[in-house]
Amino acid sequence: MTTDRPELIWLRPERSARGPAPAHSRSAIAAAAIALADAEGLAAVSMRKVAASLGAGTMSLYNYVPAKEQLFDLMLDAVAGEWGLPDTPSGDARADLLEFAKCGLAAMRRHAWLPGLILTRPTIGPNSLRCTEFFLAVMSDSDQPPDTKMELFAMLNSSICMYAQWEANQRQAGGSERWQAELVAYLGQAAATGEYPHLAATFAASTNRAPDLDPDAIFTRAIGRVIAIILDPRTV
Repeated sequence: MTTDRPELIWLRPERSARGPAPAHSRSAIAAAAIALADAEGLAAVSMRKVAASLGAGTMSLYNYVPAKEQLFDLMLDAVAGEWGLPDTPSGDARADLLEFAKCGLAAMRRHAWLPGLILTRPTIGPNSLRCTEFFLAVMSDSDQPPDTKMELFAMLNSSICMYAQWEANQRQAGGSERWQAELVAYLGQAAATGEYPHLAATFAASTNRAPDLDPDAIFTRAIGRVIAIILDPRTV
């Protein structure tokens, strides 16, 4: 069965040019869904629960958001509006990309469900397009091809998501310091077996200095390497 209504929600007008104003805005619907996901996880988000939080009937919500996948698109784009990026880059590409990454990580820390959804359902809503535009503005002096720039943008976003998930997994394992301590103990046992000489040499060198376990410092170092690749065409 075919329909003339577009599947992409951004191609659907939020309200008709005729008739009364809608009772619920897309921003209100997205906010209700985000609050539910923050409290109970993404799996708890349903059209029924979102409608109930708005005081609406489930079927009436479908008049605004025809499918749950489109609800996810509204959620993703609403959170993309939290990045808080400046209107124009500063001119320091490395600093601008690092600030972009830190804004993304901060949003993912506020919304634990966000990294997984970004990786599985990229979105192109208005706020997401502003983020893309900012990245391309930062890269405007680069001589890399346009398609390569978009690939690098995806790589940066994926790296932020993967770090956020790694950090969340550490918290679930009992905390960063505990996890690191157990990891060091295990690597020490493995290195002592003699089966991993390169690992043993690396482990011995690393134990001579105290590791910096501050999550923000780890992120800055890790994402800084990704940014170095993005900005240096010779490494691509």
